[in-house]
Amino acid sequence: MRVITVANQKGGCAKTTTVVNLAASLAELGKKVLVIDLDPQGNASDWLGSQDSDDAAFRLLAEKGAVEALVSDSNIDNVQVIRGSRELAKVEKALAGELSIETKLKRRLTQVFKNNEWDFVLIDTPPTLGILTVNALAAANELLIPVTTHVMSLSGVAQLLATYQEVQEMLNPNLVITGFVASRVDMRTRHARDVMESLKESFGDQVFSTLIRENVLLAEAPSFQEPILSYKSKSSAAEDYRMLACEIVKKHKSS
Repeated sequence: MRVITVANQKGGCAKTTTVVNLAASLAELGKKVLVIDLDPQGNASDWLGSQDSDDAAFRLLAEKGAVEALVSDSNIDNVQVIRGSRELAKVEKALAGELSIETKLKRRLTQVFKNNEWDFVLIDTPPTLGILTVNALAAANELLIPVTTHVMSLSGVAQLLATYQEVQEMLNPNLVITGFVASRVDMRTRHARDVMESLKESFGDQVFSTLIRENVLLAEAPSFQEPILSYKSKSSAAEDYRMLACEIVKKHKSS
């Protein structure tokens, strides 16, 4: 089972869009996927149509009950969700006084992961490097970094990489960067081409070949609680996420 945290310090980098559409694309390949929504905005949960247990992700971190009871079905076959909500903003206060709160998520998931019920676990994170993102990094074995082709997005990457190195050194030595995925790309602009060139110069083969092209349909899909694969199955955006899913699956097999 692969546990992939999707993170970037900068907001608006298509983290949630990546989580939802990658989950749908992996499910289309026959993989079973669990999405853990650690963003207090709960956008991934809403997009996936998860109806149960509004505070499931908060309870996952703050309580000791059975993790399986927190999992709900989504509107996509083979995709399940542990729902995020505004309650997550209170999690640091709820964990005050506990030891090793940075690894609370990892410890909570260890037992349930032994059952290997899912092929992939995708963890959505907030646009901050606080306790929620640190828990997500400590619990994962891979880090996927969405980057929009804007220079400000690269500054978010630099901050995330510093946190990644600290987490790897102190909490999770098995954490590796599975790759950088360029999102909302419009290669007709000089700025986008320059940022792509900078990404490849800095990170080489860690940048996925697949580009997620700018497409207004990706902004429309959440309103219909559908991933792009069902909302507009034959669109270029759906094609991009299918290609990304295939690349992620193949990359693991060749590593």
